[in-house]
Amino acid sequence: MNKHVLEGLNKQLNMEFASAYVYLAMSSYYESIDLEGFSEWFKVKAYEEMLHAMKIYTYIGDRRGKRDLMPIPLPAKTWKSPLAAAEDAYKHECRVSESIHSILDIAREHKDHSTEAFLHWFVMEQIEEEAEADRILQKVRMVADNPGGLFMLDNYMMERAKADRVHGGKEERDHEEQ
Repeated sequence: MNKHVLEGLNKQLNMEFASAYVYLAMSSYYESIDLEGFSEWFKVKAYEEMLHAMKIYTYIGDRRGKRDLMPIPLPAKTWKSPLAAAEDAYKHECRVSESIHSILDIAREHKDHSTEAFLHWFVMEQIEEEAEADRILQKVRMVADNPGGLFMLDNYMMERAKADRVHGGKEERDHEEQ
């Protein structure tokens, strides 16, 4: 595997693990302000990020690449408001997408067709991740100054977390089949 492609994949591996930390920190924040639905949803998101990291981990090994496990930066621990945390979640997903796109560009530059094919799943996943984070952000914006609306949205987020756990279970099975 080309060293530049491998370097990009290792950075992405780190970013996926760091994403799990970010979402666990958000889960903890929302729990601390008694928004259990948001907390549960971000726990599910953290689990999904770990699965994404393991996909990359496995791929690097399958290609006989050297995995470079780097320190994970500490995430923020608190936010000014539920809206600020939702905004950060959306911005984070956009950064993850940019990172994946840059690795894809490097893979294309070095004609690494296997990595390009592998990254296709991540490109498509990030479309969903960004859209989902944006939908949540827009909903929080609608009710940000309305405690009753935020309470109702929190209940919705609990239902989403329950539904997404099923998705996460499917994603884990897909990972195990690779």
